[in-house]
Amino acid sequence: MRQGLWNPLPQLLPILVSAGVAVAVWAAWLGWDQHRDVHPDGSTTGPYEAWQVTGLVLTLLVLVYGAVSRGHVAGAVFGTTVGLTAAASYDWSDDASGLFMVGVVLVMLGSLVGTAIVSSAIALAGRDGGQPQA
Repeated sequence: MRQGLWNPLPQLLPILVSAGVAVAVWAAWLGWDQHRDVHPDGSTTGPYEAWQVTGLVLTLLVLVYGAVSRGHVAGAVFGTTVGLTAAASYDWSDDASGLFMVGVVLVMLGSLVGTAIVSSAIALAGRDGGQPQA
């Protein structure tokens, strides 16, 4: 029995789309704010405010929900992780301390774990129809 060539595009496309959207969402919420706030006592915070990170997370939840509800769990998990990791790496690469990679690795691990948990919960809720089991 002859088998045709394996076409990776249907499996790869959701990952690439999710990664691209994650980069765009990072740019929209966090990419424009690059300055630290200096307080009267001389301490600095930032560059991001809590509302920006909250907006990023909520927007990514919509992305992950959309991908998982269409059956693209790998796209939701790996695409979002790759996109956020690439965006953080690019955004923070000019850090003079050289420690930006620590933050990038934490973004990668956090987004991988977070999207895996959220994707699993969405997939399980969708499979069960959202009804509690008796």
